[in-house]
Amino acid sequence: MIKLDLKGKNILLTGASKGIGMGIADFVMEMGATLAIHYNSHRSTAQELAEKYDTGSRIFQADLEKESDVFRLFEEVTAEFGKIDAIILNAGVFLKHSTSLSTEEWLKTWRKTIDINLNSVGLLTKLGIDHFKENDGGRFIYIGSRAVFRGETEEYLAYAASKGGLTSLARSVARSFGKDNIKSFVVSPGFTRTAMAEQFIDQYGEERVLKEIALNELTRPKDLAPLIGLMCSGLMDHATGATIDVNAGSHIR
Repeated sequence: MIKLDLKGKNILLTGASKGIGMGIADFVMEMGATLAIHYNSHRSTAQELAEKYDTGSRIFQADLEKESDVFRLFEEVTAEFGKIDAIILNAGVFLKHSTSLSTEEWLKTWRKTIDINLNSVGLLTKLGIDHFKENDGGRFIYIGSRAVFRGETEEYLAYAASKGGLTSLARSVARSFGKDNIKSFVVSPGFTRTAMAEQFIDQYGEERVLKEIALNELTRPKDLAPLIGLMCSGLMDHATGATIDVNAGSHIR
C-alpha cells in the first residue's frame, strides 16, 4: 500500500460521509492527516470515520445549498483547527432533470445543483484564498467530472454545467494565486462505484457500465484517494492547474 506522511496536515473535506468522500477521508486519515469531516445528513457515518483513526479529526454539519451554512462551516473549522493546509471540494449532487419536465420544475433542480456543486465551491474558494494568504499558502483539490469534457445526457445538464464551472474556477485559481503559494488541482472521475452508482447498476445492469470503460472493473473511491492524498502532501505542487482523469479509460483526452 502507498504510504504518505500527512501528519500535521489539517484538511477540510466536503461531502466526507459517503461515496468518494468517504474513500478520501479514510485514506488521508490513515496517512495521519487531521480531517474536518463535513457532512449534511449522515452524522453517524461521519462520527464513525472521525473515531476510526487517532488524528484529532472532527465532524462538521452544513447544508451547502444554504449560503449561511457555508460561512458557518468555514468559521467553525478554522476556529477548531486554526490553520487549514488543504481544502478538498468533493460534495456534490447528481440530480436528474429531463428537459421533458416543465420549465419551472427543470429550473428548480438546476438551481439546487448549481447552489451545491458550484456556488458553495466558489464561496469556499474565496474563504480559502483569504485564509491561505494569511497562513503562507495552501492547496485546493476540486473533484470534477468526466462530464466536463465528454458531456452528459440531457437529464443531467445542470450537473455537467456545474462541474464545468468548477473546473474553470480551479484552473483560474492556479494561474492567479501561485505566487501566494496557493496550489489548485482537479481530479476528474468517471463512473465510480458508490451507493449512487449501485442504484444505476441495479436498474440498468453492470454490463452496460463496463462496456463504456477500458478496464475490467469499475473505479472505486479508493482508486482516487491516493492521488488526492499526494496532492495534499505537497509532492505534486508543480502540477498546479492540472486536471487528472481517473475514469478507467472511458474518456481519453
